[in-house]
Amino acid sequence: MATRMHRAHRVAGALVGSAVGDALGAPFEFGPPGRFSARFPSPARGARTEMCGGGPWEPGEFTDDTQMALLVASSLVDRDGLDEADLFDRFRAWAEADPKDVGIQTRAVLGSGQPWDVAATEHFRRTGRAAGNGSLMRTTPAAIRFSRDGRDVTMDAARRISALTHGDPSTGEGCAIFHELMRVALDGGDPLAAIPSALEACADEHRDRWATVLAPEWTPADVTESNGAVWPTLGQAVWALRNGRDFADVMRLVIDLGGDTDTVAAVAGGLAGAVFGMGGIPSRWASAVHGRVPGHGEKVWRLADLQQLATALDGGVQQNYDPGVIPRIGPTEVLPGIWAGNLDGARHSDEDFAVISLCRLGEPFPHQVHRMAYIADNDHNADLDVMLADVLDDMKALHDEGLRLLVHCHGGASRTGLVLRGWLVREKGMSVEEATAHVAERWPHLGLWNDSFTAALERLAARSDDEGQR
Repeated sequence: MATRMHRAHRVAGALVGSAVGDALGAPFEFGPPGRFSARFPSPARGARTEMCGGGPWEPGEFTDDTQMALLVASSLVDRDGLDEADLFDRFRAWAEADPKDVGIQTRAVLGSGQPWDVAATEHFRRTGRAAGNGSLMRTTPAAIRFSRDGRDVTMDAARRISALTHGDPSTGEGCAIFHELMRVALDGGDPLAAIPSALEACADEHRDRWATVLAPEWTPADVTESNGAVWPTLGQAVWALRNGRDFADVMRLVIDLGGDTDTVAAVAGGLAGAVFGMGGIPSRWASAVHGRVPGHGEKVWRLADLQQLATALDGGVQQNYDPGVIPRIGPTEVLPGIWAGNLDGARHSDEDFAVISLCRLGEPFPHQVHRMAYIADNDHNADLDVMLADVLDDMKALHDEGLRLLVHCHGGASRTGLVLRGWLVREKGMSVEEATAHVAERWPHLGLWNDSFTAALERLAARSDDEGQR
């Protein structure tokens, strides 16, 4: 498609992508290479997905990487910019609340009792060790917040935030480079092409080492330390972005490297989310991501919360997506095994439905199997073909498992009709006209006002015809 991706899609993709990478990689942390692909040799789109959980983590639960990132984000939004003392206090309250996991370096600094402006420096002076990836893993929100302010400002902010817990300046330079790559990606540019200019802005004494791990010819086989260190973490994330076809492929590449899989996947997920956009993140992963931030209330952060926070970080207004009570429509069985409804028709449906949501929800649904797709009812969906294919692939897997599917959007009209018609085009070989007539006969709420949806269905039909002739 020729549609240029809206910045909001990239911003949401960056924040959600980082949390998704964290949760996806967590069960494989400190394991050997290749475990992810060994367990999931092909996409797991049914009721059980690659968000498998393990150890102390529930399926889809994010770790300390995202917990600290949310503290960064909340401080930046609440304080309208960087307040290092406030952020350090938030970090310390979090560490004192006994989270499931805390990095060794981070725990030592936050538990030292030293003031915010000397704790990390003193630790580095005393130990000489402070080049872990713990400040890189949490910096995606700051990269979003400062990305509109230009290269120098965003790189300076990265160094200052890193220095709160990591006294080694090389760590701050890694965060600064990441910020600059993210700034370029959020503006719609190629972050890989921006590496030389980011290195130019890197401190002289650290440039060569960073240039080595970010070089096009560098591969994970060239590592000289574990990926718990900052250099291979960013190097592996950039390597995966350079070699991955899409968001899912980038995740598979980095998690299959083994080692500190949650952190490397969180860093790679932030970059890949900015490049491929929110719609490029598989809905089966984004829908599952969740977690709490110890020491900062009982709120469970979910997909909608992350999307709203991303908007706030980028200077937008956080919207309330709870529509209140609306007249229920459906669920009605429109196609064999596939029901349709509107938002409240789906919300209050039997909990054994596998729900496919195509709109923002407000409060989460109680259904055990629930996918939330990122499709807007306008002509600004940057990669509608990819998003539609993702939804239809999930539906096929869930349908094959014998689950009752319930497809809905806010009004049950346009987006719901897109997916129902898409199902008939792809799975039943109908033309777009036949599929439209078939659904209209059975679902009087069908909306046909979105021409971009019909155009996407025509492309789907053409691809289906081509595949059928091969």
